[in-house]
Amino acid sequence: MRLGFAGLGVMGFPMAGHLARAGHEVVVYNRTAEKARRWVEAHGGRAAASVGEAAAAAEIFLLCVGNDDDVRQVVGEALETLPPGAIVVDHTTTSAVVAREMAAKTAFIDAPVSGGQAGAENGQLTIMCGAEPKVFEGASPVLEVYAKAVRLMGGPGSGQLAKMVNQVCIAGVVQGLAEGLHFARRAGLDPELVYDAISKGAAQSWQMDNRWKTMTEGRFDFGFAVDWMRKDLGLVLDEAGRNGAELTLARLVDGFYAEVQQMGGRRWDTSSLVARLDPPK
Repeated sequence: MRLGFAGLGVMGFPMAGHLARAGHEVVVYNRTAEKARRWVEAHGGRAAASVGEAAAAAEIFLLCVGNDDDVRQVVGEALETLPPGAIVVDHTTTSAVVAREMAAKTAFIDAPVSGGQAGAENGQLTIMCGAEPKVFEGASPVLEVYAKAVRLMGGPGSGQLAKMVNQVCIAGVVQGLAEGLHFARRAGLDPELVYDAISKGAAQSWQMDNRWKTMTEGRFDFGFAVDWMRKDLGLVLDEAGRNGAELTLARLVDGFYAEVQQMGGRRWDTSSLVARLDPPK
């Protein structure tokens, strides 16, 4: 298919790369033109000088940008040149409000992802989609190129709401893991022995398997940044204000991440919650 892709950050760069390797004709755009040039060097395809140029011949136009305002701007520019019948797929984590706004303008799928940079690079993302069923059916084969699971959660905005559930659950799990490791340290236990024991039981989690060692070592210079997590939790708490959900733990952990930011950890991985309890030396 003819595809346009805007936003070549740590997620978008490898995602667009998977599409090119699958044989699609991909035109990319990035605000920093150097990233688009490097992508073309790595994957072929073509770099566009504007969003409109990237969208001009696209059957599906995909984007992975920063926030609600970025989505409004990029989609607005794309709609000026998109061919009739084209589908817009947004992989940005945004509010459900902006997803519904965009769906009122065009055939649109809100499609936030989970799996982090490693999931994007390995083509193993989970994609939660909000769209009309026929629109979803038109784009899902393309999304499956870099995903291990693509799910339609409901109408427009439902993908973003599901991603909010994902972030609430992650926040609680990481905080529990941070406190567990902190407790083990204070109790004089060998963290590797503790991990080996409890990771075989009900306490096991992706966060435990992939982050216990780096948390123990105080290494956080990778992964999903605290700044991004606070943005996501802000969306969650805003939505909870509208739907009346009680999110005591999510609100508490958001405050803990604010403390990590004050420690200089704005770009640290989200597992840096443990740094509040055992500051790196």
